[in-house]
Amino acid sequence: MKLAFSLPHMLRLKAMTQPWEASVTGADQTRMARCADEWGYDMIAVPEHFIIPTEHLELSGPHYLQSTVAQAYLAGATSRIMLNSCITVLPLQHPIVLAKTLATADWMSSGRMMVTFGVGWLKGEFDLLGVPFHERGRIADEYLAAIVELWTSETPRFEGKYVSFDDVAFEPKPVQQPHLPIWIGGDADAALRRAAKYASGWWSFLTPPDQLAERLDFIKSQPEYDGRPFDVVHGLGTTRVGEGHAVQDDPHGRPGMSAAEIVDRLSWLGEQGVTVSAVPIPPVRGVDEYLDYAQWVIEEIKPQVP
Repeated sequence: MKLAFSLPHMLRLKAMTQPWEASVTGADQTRMARCADEWGYDMIAVPEHFIIPTEHLELSGPHYLQSTVAQAYLAGATSRIMLNSCITVLPLQHPIVLAKTLATADWMSSGRMMVTFGVGWLKGEFDLLGVPFHERGRIADEYLAAIVELWTSETPRFEGKYVSFDDVAFEPKPVQQPHLPIWIGGDADAALRRAAKYASGWWSFLTPPDQLAERLDFIKSQPEYDGRPFDVVHGLGTTRVGEGHAVQDDPHGRPGMSAAEIVDRLSWLGEQGVTVSAVPIPPVRGVDEYLDYAQWVIEEIKPQVP
């Protein structure tokens, strides 16, 4: 089981954020990322929204980074850990620009970038950015195909409704081949079919943990899935956040569980097909206490989980 490091103050969700996290600065995050890198965490993932309508502030909070910029910065501050997003809202970004930013970061980090694409759910955000919300799935499919074409073809060519290009050059290509890892976030059948076609991983959000194995089977049953290695991500705290960032109670996702409880839950998730997880930030008072806990997780928990 790979472990992602939960970096505080990536967001401020009512369902899971503790008050002290709001005081965490960029400098604090840099120090924590370097510790996670040194201790052997496998991944840091960055959430993303561009703008939050005030009607969603109570549950969603106002604080989000642009995922690719943050990933690139964290890659520059570390030496080995992989940098992912959770998620990059694909339909809200021009695919040529996004392909360039991700390829640039992968090239400069010597191949440590990943991306988890999602179609988005916050209609007000789409309205503010002038992107048709009800076309977001079709936009995402086209953008994803265009991005892969730019990353993999020496003579990129694409013709679509939302983006087209021909007679162009695109470099640098990603260092990782055939391109940096693409994961898909989301739970609808369309998201899982997209994962089967394009991705090497699936980030579940609203899928109940006891349905993960069934949904993974659905992905692998699609004709576009070619048997490639495939990751499944499900953090222990995921079930505390419902649709629209609603607050949910789940005893299996509470922070501060004992070592035995964490090991048992991670092992059970592994049996469902989960390959990457994260341990919730516990009730602590600040950065130093959290780092002590995070080091304990790596030293005491990770060796016990297959």
